[in-house]
Amino acid sequence: MTAFNLTSSDLSTFILVGIPGLETAYIWISIPFSTCYIIGILGNFTILVFVCKEQTLHKPMYLLICLLALTDIGISTSVMPKALLIFWFNLKDISRAGCFTQMFFLHTVSLMHSAVLVTMSFDRYVAICNPLRYSTILTNARIATLGLVGLIRAVLFVLPLPVLLHWQPFCSNRIIHHTYCEHIAVVKESCGDTTVNRIYGLVTASAVLGFDLIVIALSYVLILRAVLRISSKKACQKALNTCTAHLCVMLTSVTLFFFSILTQRFGQSIAPHVHIIFANLFYLFPPMLNPIIYGVKTKELRDIVGKYICRR
Repeated sequence: MTAFNLTSSDLSTFILVGIPGLETAYIWISIPFSTCYIIGILGNFTILVFVCKEQTLHKPMYLLICLLALTDIGISTSVMPKALLIFWFNLKDISRAGCFTQMFFLHTVSLMHSAVLVTMSFDRYVAICNPLRYSTILTNARIATLGLVGLIRAVLFVLPLPVLLHWQPFCSNRIIHHTYCEHIAVVKESCGDTTVNRIYGLVTASAVLGFDLIVIALSYVLILRAVLRISSKKACQKALNTCTAHLCVMLTSVTLFFFSILTQRFGQSIAPHVHIIFANLFYLFPPMLNPIIYGVKTKELRDIVGKYICRR
């Protein structure tokens, strides 16, 4: 630990330890991490390019998929470059301003990601429960407005996190046992009273993400009720198929999210490296899997990609 001691000239610097206890395996850990990151970036950029180029895909559903792709790129890019620098070059220093900036962008994009998932569930609800009015309820302009509202909401809720931390005193050994500046990990390094920081972080996560999950669950309850009323088995199956991609995306995101949050706050008996690995997987796996899920499950998008590949 003496290697991490900060001198008086380093008081504006934090040290990101990485994954404690697994330092000797950093190179091996970096291989799957970097592979997943590259696949996620390429997959999401591919979706953005195809939707932008193909006029027939300029529809609300595909605009939402583009918003999801943008948030996936933002989430993984907020975390992985710094983590890989730690794994490859042992570059553990991060300035106080850089740490707070990473925290702000990471949590802002995460809340934006949640807002996009809510909008997608509403999109599926309207498409199945009120298909005749779909084109009038959900227009491209309305999707853009909802995206902007989601961004503003995320900024307003996340901005107090780094602002409150800015006024906190930090110990001389500013060692963050993580690969990135996650809010609660930084709060633990403060020497002052962090009650307000902890309560605000917990209330924000519970209220905002809890509200989003309730809306998504309610949407799918109404969708399921509408589907069960369909007499035709073929039509019922078709209606359910339109939701499978979104449900798969929800399962990958929500499962890892809850495991990461619960182990971080309440799993004191779980080894620290398990906390950190799962926290990284939450920001790594969904961005990698989402373009694959939509590429496989969305026929129109799959056909467009196939057409361009055949043309090449």
